[in-house]
Amino acid sequence: MLLIRGLYEVAIPVRRLQRAETFYRDVLALAVGLRDERRKWLFLRAGGAAGMVVLQEHDSEFPRYHFAFTVDESDLERAATVLRECGVPTRGPISHDWIPGTSLYFEDLDGHELELFASST
Repeated sequence: MLLIRGLYEVAIPVRRLQRAETFYRDVLALAVGLRDERRKWLFLRAGGAAGMVVLQEHDSEFPRYHFAFTVDESDLERAATVLRECGVPTRGPISHDWIPGTSLYFEDLDGHELELFASST
């Protein structure tokens, strides 16, 4: 059996790389790691060296995805305020007894559902 300890990278299809970069860099404060102009990909650091989001520009249609970022519980309300000030509608925070934890939901500019998740453990 494999011993998986976490998720390091997720690839997200986007329609316009520059527009998506602005959202993920300026609104979510992800740091640019590597720009691959040939493939129209942008690697962004999420949580320092904890993992990466790779924005990949696509000309064709693609499905909408869901993924979550881990945050401290004390940051959820501030995150909701910052997102709303940037014009991003949010749902939550919503408590989940079964996880346990609390989530704040919103969408990026390409319709992907994003989540900020704070564990209660």
